Amino acid sequence: MSQGLQQRQGVTTGLNTQGLVGSSQTPKVGRPVSMRILLADDHGMVRETISAYLTTEGRAAVVAGSDYFEAMNLLEQKGPFDLVLLDFSMPGMNGLQGLIDAVAAYPDQAFAIVSGTAPNKVAQDALEAGAIGFLPKTMGAKSLVNAVRFMIAGETFVPASVLAAGGEAEESAFEKQLSQREKQVLTGLCKGQSNKEIARDLDLQEVTIKLHVRTLCKKLNAKNRTQAALVAKEAGFE
Repeated sequence: MSQGLQQRQGVTTGLNTQGLVGSSQTPKVGRPVSMRILLADDHGMVRETISAYLTTEGRAAVVAGSDYFEAMNLLEQKGPFDLVLLDFSMPGMNGLQGLIDAVAAYPDQAFAIVSGTAPNKVAQDALEAGAIGFLPKTMGAKSLVNAVRFMIAGETFVPASVLAAGGEAEESAFEKQLSQREKQVLTGLCKGQSNKEIARDLDLQEVTIKLHVRTLCKKLNAKNRTQAALVAKEAGFE
């Protein structure tokens, strides 16, 4: 860990009751405070879910963007925010390079990385690059809101399970049941794309995509494509 990271105000090492790195207790927040948050993620369903968590559980005002470039435009036009949440794998991010560029352009703005499948090492690298936290998309509503409040209060936040695991994230049991092509098609479903759009992106026939969707629904015990996408999201797939 770099000297700069060690000196960052609010870096904590305790474990709270949710198994999250933060103070030794759940913060005493009393009445929910107003928070302005910028959330950028290319998956519409993820944006809506996280926004709903922060709005209903945290009474936050959330501004959402669908990619890195839109996020930077929103930050320029409507910032600063109490916190900016950037999806690690959305278009324009280029891994952590987007974070590095954002921190350089807005040094007084707090940024955090959000991801469902990034290697655990990315969390440490993100902190070294200037992020104030790393949030898995699988976090529950209350844990997510608590994490956001920690960061807005000046704390650096990473789930203890992520720090303990280290190294590369293993493929989840959910992903192991799917072929590489099925994962690609499922990614399209999670983005709300039509069969035609997915076929165009993968350079396949639309009838082939229909067959993959049918197989995915069977494997995931889903009644339709929308339910399959919901199942995937709940499993942390992106």
